[in-house]
Amino acid sequence: MKEKTSFISLLKKYSLVLLLVVFVIVSSILSPNFLKSANILNMLQQCSVPGIIAIGMTMVIILGGIDLSVGGVAALCGMVTSILVAAEKPDAVAILAGIGVGALCGLFTGTIISRFGLPDFIVSMGTLQIARGAALLVTRGQPVFGLAKTFQVIGGGRIAGKFPVAGLIWIILTIVMFLIMKYTVFGRSLYAIGGNREAANLSGIKTRRNYCITYVICGALAGFAGILTASWLKTGQPTACDGYELDAIAASVIGGTAMTGGIGNVIGTFGGVFLLQIITNIFNLVGLSSFYQQIAKGVIIIGALLLNKLVTVRK
Repeated sequence: MKEKTSFISLLKKYSLVLLLVVFVIVSSILSPNFLKSANILNMLQQCSVPGIIAIGMTMVIILGGIDLSVGGVAALCGMVTSILVAAEKPDAVAILAGIGVGALCGLFTGTIISRFGLPDFIVSMGTLQIARGAALLVTRGQPVFGLAKTFQVIGGGRIAGKFPVAGLIWIILTIVMFLIMKYTVFGRSLYAIGGNREAANLSGIKTRRNYCITYVICGALAGFAGILTASWLKTGQPTACDGYELDAIAASVIGGTAMTGGIGNVIGTFGGVFLLQIITNIFNLVGLSSFYQQIAKGVIIIGALLLNKLVTVRK
């Protein structure tokens, strides 16, 4: 019995690692180019934007919520920053303005949810529509060109011509957020609220304040991801990051974050983002249609949920 319990515990703890190993092996067999350093670094570049969005999404889900607005918020913040950069404002000012808009969107969503007790799914969907509409409105649906080369570095630059700057930023943000979630009072309070909000209230945790702070962080991270997208594409696109909210949720779930709240970490989400990108990458390398990619992602997401459920029930 102890051996069975130990096996189940190990399976639950290392299921993502096992999936990553399996997919890396299969991918390297299907394509000899998969394990080349250039391809790995390209995947890191591709992962950076959805990965940064997924950090904030993981925090919100651990809290027991959901934020469907992140894709629209990313697009809006990318447009705001692009407009300022094209107007020859200092890059730092433009970037801070974009992040600030994202934080305000998060504050709006978090305040409405926590203050009035409205469903986070519906409120964040409303914020998504507002942000998407605003992103299209500010330039009448037209892209913004003429972005400074200095601005293009943060999203599309390479260190020593190889390592992507955006990928490095994603890694640093993941580590910082992991430390915050594990070792600070704020981080631990999110797990407590997600695990049992009523008990957290009774223990003196300020749930409303933590809700607002978490959604502000999620909005700011989404905004920064939108800024990186504009920098990488060298243009502000009002339709950028469409559907990224679903990818962020998928990466969080695959990484072991429970949709019921109280369980998960951003390191697991980091692996979840990479796993989804591996699927996309290998399908591109072998020349399969993107339609198959969507099917494969859906199967893996459902499989990850079933595995987590099975292990939890048998534990």
